Amino acid sequence: MKKNVGTIDKTIRLALAALAVVLYFLGAVKGTLALVVLIIAIILVVTSLVSFCPLYTLFGWNTDKKKE
Repeated sequence: MKKNVGTIDKTIRLALAALAVVLYFLGAVKGTLALVVLIIAIILVVTSLVSFCPLYTLFGWNTDKKKE
């Protein structure tokens, strides 16, 4: 699996995931929307940790600056 998520992208993904979790625990999102927000947050964290985003592959994007 070739890495395609860069450092800045990882930071933004983790910040958005943290924001989603905070909104959930503060009660700003409820019901089905809350579950969707948490699932998106989990996806953002996982793609950040593994440095790979399947959607980036589909679109041919790469935010990782390292050349292989």
